[in-house]
Amino acid sequence: MDLVGACRAFVQVSERGSFTAGAAAARMSQSVASRRVAALEQHLGERLFERTSRRARLTPFGRSLLPAARRLVLAAEELEHEAATAHQRPVPLAVPDTCPMPELARLAAAARGLGTVLDPRTAAPAERPHLVRSQQVRAALVAVPPDQARWSVPLGLATVAEPAARRLFLESLRPRRTRRGRPRRVWVQPEDDVPHVRDRLTRLGDSVGLLPAQVSVATSLTQAAAQVLSGDDLLLCSPVQAREFALHWRPLGELDMERTYGLLAAEEGDAERLGDRLGDAIAHCLGAGEEPAEARAAHPRPAADRTRRGGPPHSRGTPSA
Repeated sequence: MDLVGACRAFVQVSERGSFTAGAAAARMSQSVASRRVAALEQHLGERLFERTSRRARLTPFGRSLLPAARRLVLAAEELEHEAATAHQRPVPLAVPDTCPMPELARLAAAARGLGTVLDPRTAAPAERPHLVRSQQVRAALVAVPPDQARWSVPLGLATVAEPAARRLFLESLRPRRTRRGRPRRVWVQPEDDVPHVRDRLTRLGDSVGLLPAQVSVATSLTQAAAQVLSGDDLLLCSPVQAREFALHWRPLGELDMERTYGLLAAEEGDAERLGDRLGDAIAHCLGAGEEPAEARAAHPRPAADRTRRGGPPHSRGTPSA
């Protein structure tokens, strides 16, 4: 028996003294109200109303139970209100500050379509895990090693002048006696100042004979991009970022590099739920799977691999809080 529905009918009929008026107030038909009150009487073992052709009058038993029925109906309404409020309560999500604003808006719109109010908040790589652990956000997109990644973003080198080659080899930046001025630098933005990106690039630079200063970590993406736009330096970035700065992007010649992300959440299961429901929108927001035609021609990948990078592979793990 629907005890709450039966008590709602009981309360409304008692307050109006009529099954017709009470049913209308409870937003149900008169026949449904009558059946629910009859079921409640059977459940409680005694009549609640004395019925006449004109009125429904409470019995002494009905009068004694009416206060408790009102409390039950009010409690149910409060529960429904709290549930509706919880659905509309924003879910703070820390995201990389490299995510384009239009894609963040599309991510929030996709979440609303699934009944979730998402509140994306941009933060630096080292700050995002701290925001989760201090419960300032509910979840965060965090940099993880490739073997833990759910999303992968291709990285390459971008320059002002369009390179003739389909790939840019770090070895080509090695200082030569015939070149005047300071050697060309590769600028690493803060989002890529993580061991599995920065250290690999530094080791590669050392192995091909670059000077230590030729791989430099910038204090901000703005600083890094300004250095590239004002000269012939190179920016380590994603294809999406290269397009934003009107730069020409090429993959590295010596090795494939990626930003790799997972979801870190404050509550157990939140990471998996958010990733499963919003995986494609998160991938677009990060730029996962985005490559210019030059990169695809230079190093084509199997279709299955391209599909994996464009969406969340369920076989990959996510870091726990």
